[in-house]
Amino acid sequence: MSGDSVTLTPKHYDKLGVLHVGVTHEGWVTVAGDVADIEDGQEVTFDRTGVKVKRSGSEYVFSKAA
Repeated sequence: MSGDSVTLTPKHYDKLGVLHVGVTHEGWVTVAGDVADIEDGQEVTFDRTGVKVKRSGSEYVFSKAA
């Protein structure tokens, strides 16, 4: 894990910088209190925080948008 990205699986949480990120359950992610439904292979950007989440199966990669 680098400082610019975090890889999580369902029911796990961590921090990306100062932001709390997590996978509440399969297909649902949270970034600093905002939530989104994400399908396999999809990428979602949280506008308020500038965090991108990409899902690949049961792995979710949270990264800071460039």
